[in-house]
Amino acid sequence: MSTEIIDLHHWFDSPPGHYLLQWEQGCFDAAVADIFGYHALQMGMPLLQGLRSSRIPHCWRAAGATFVAGPGAGPAPDLLLHTGALPFADNSLDLVLLPHTLELSADPHATLREVARVLLPEGRVVISGINPISLWGLHQRRFLQRWGGPWYLPEDCEFITPWRLRDWLRLLSFEVGQAQFGCYRPALRTAGWLRRFAWLDRLGPHAWPILGAGYFVVAIKRVHGMRLLEPAWRQRPPRAAQAVSALSRTSDEQHG
Repeated sequence: MSTEIIDLHHWFDSPPGHYLLQWEQGCFDAAVADIFGYHALQMGMPLLQGLRSSRIPHCWRAAGATFVAGPGAGPAPDLLLHTGALPFADNSLDLVLLPHTLELSADPHATLREVARVLLPEGRVVISGINPISLWGLHQRRFLQRWGGPWYLPEDCEFITPWRLRDWLRLLSFEVGQAQFGCYRPALRTAGWLRRFAWLDRLGPHAWPILGAGYFVVAIKRVHGMRLLEPAWRQRPPRAAQAVSALSRTSDEQHG
C-alpha cells in the first residue's frame, strides 16, 4: 500500500487507521449502551458501527451528499444529507453521533448548531476526532515542515482541538459529560511496529493523557430555565402520613 494517504476513508484502511477505528468503536459501544430514547442518528463514517450497541428502537445512519459507495466505503447509509441543514424537526432526536463529522464539515460550527436544534432537551451528542495536539499531529506538522511529505494523517480533514470543541459546545448550551483520549502509540505506519508499542496505551493515560491521537466526547443538551416536573406519585403525601394527620386532628378536637 502506498504511503500517500489522501482522504479520511482511505486512511482508515491503513494500520494506524485500523488502530484508531478499533479504539473509537469500543468507546461508542460503551457510551450508547446507556443512552435511552426513541430516535438516534449517526452522521458520517459508515465504516464505524456507532449504534450497534444502542437500545434505542429507531436508528439511522446518514452520510454526506458526496458519499460514493464502493470498496472500503462501508455499508450504504439510510439517507444522504447536508450536515448544515438536517431534515429533522426541532427537538426530535434523542441521540446524534458525529464520528469525524466535524473534521470533514465545511462549517463545523453550523453543523453543531443543527445538532443542537434537532436534539431534545437532555439529548446527547457523541463526537470523536483526531487530536492535533498529539504525538501524531505533532509528528505530521514537523515532518511536513522539514521534508514536505508524505502525509501521515488524512489531508482532507480540518482537525479541531478538544478545547476548541468544548468552547463551541458550551456556546450552544451543551454540558460535556464525558471526555477521554486514546491511542498513545507513536506515529508508525506498519501494524508490526504499532504492536510493539502497545504498552504505551496503558502508560499514556497516566503519563501524558491529553496527547492521545484520538478524543471522544459525550455532551448533553441543557435548556436553561427548564424544570422537570416530578411524577404525580412523588407529589402526593403517603397514605400513612394522611392517616396520622387525620388522627391528630380528631384527638385535638376531642381534647378541646
